[in-house]
Amino acid sequence: MAKQRTIVITGASSGIGAIAARELAAEGWDVAVVGRNPERTHQVAEAIGGTAFLADYDRLDDVRALAADLLARYPEISVLANNAGGLVGHRGVSADGFERTFQHNHLAPFLLTNLLLERLTASAGRVINTSSSANSAGRVNLADLNSRRGPYVGGWRAYGTSKLETILFTRELAKRTSLTAYAFHPGFVRTSFGSDTAASRFLMRLSQSAQIAPEAGAAPLVELAQREVIDVPNGTYFDGLKPNGWMRAQARDTRLASDLWYASAELVGLG
Repeated sequence: MAKQRTIVITGASSGIGAIAARELAAEGWDVAVVGRNPERTHQVAEAIGGTAFLADYDRLDDVRALAADLLARYPEISVLANNAGGLVGHRGVSADGFERTFQHNHLAPFLLTNLLLERLTASAGRVINTSSSANSAGRVNLADLNSRRGPYVGGWRAYGTSKLETILFTRELAKRTSLTAYAFHPGFVRTSFGSDTAASRFLMRLSQSAQIAPEAGAAPLVELAQREVIDVPNGTYFDGLKPNGWMRAQARDTRLASDLWYASAELVGLG
């Protein structure tokens, strides 16, 4: 009998994370269902035979506790899917004092990955990061990682920048470690994403015809987890299931990727 593989999926209490958790559990994976909402997270875990873990990415101590719980529970972790995050419609700071989009979408998954890095490496593991085509609207400024300057624009500039940071993180992780690491854009998925602001709700209504089903959005995550050999360079960014999706020029800046890694490590106390 083949050894059961373990995958940790953050943001798995709803949307594409919940769908990927369900599909991978059906394929025999042992799924760690990570979410913020206790009721939804436990419901998903119970429905698929997985294990629920709670973490609020507004608090980095929750991320540290999550990593400790995962390490205590799983002697092997084949895949870490950093899928949690989202759009914060109003400028604000986390419990740790960082701009919330930056923390939710970049700092928290960066910290979790590093805290699990030894276990992932021992497991010859893989990291899959949910990014977005919105990286094209981002711009990483190492002197203003908390987006204090300029208009907030309903969170979209900070969101695009965080997804650009996701690609940079993925490429640097592939460079620094023996892990395979990939980022992907799930597509314009029909979910409740960005529904906390009037502008986002208006944009979603305008673009309904271009939206895809959540199952289609989850497909790249499932495929990148399942496929043993992915015949593209390590660190590749996928647009859906298509490799080498369009990226802002900064995403290819190897010096920026390295500098962002060092800056992030210092901010989360790993430096």
